[in-house]
Amino acid sequence: MNYAQRIDATLNDLENRIMAIEDELDIDYRSADGMLEMILPDGSRIIVNRQAAVEELWVAARSGGYHLRWQDEGWHCSTTGESWPELLRRVLDEQGLRGVAF
Repeated sequence: MNYAQRIDATLNDLENRIMAIEDELDIDYRSADGMLEMILPDGSRIIVNRQAAVEELWVAARSGGYHLRWQDEGWHCSTTGESWPELLRRVLDEQGLRGVAF
């Protein structure tokens, strides 16, 4: 699987997971052009987007910006070492959605 396929699969998976819980947790989202923006109940946002030029997945959250690269069959943050699911869970927890399982 190449970068474009991996990133599309990741963003599609995230969108499907949000759709499954959006009514229950009052999460809104927008998805377009390789970017997915989650609007959380407190009004804060988490933005996930592709960065094709460097083949990374970028996440912008209240706690900062994170760059993830594909390693060992998964996305991993270059600064924290967290896997994509770990990072997503942490930033959701930090922004008031504790215990959400993605």
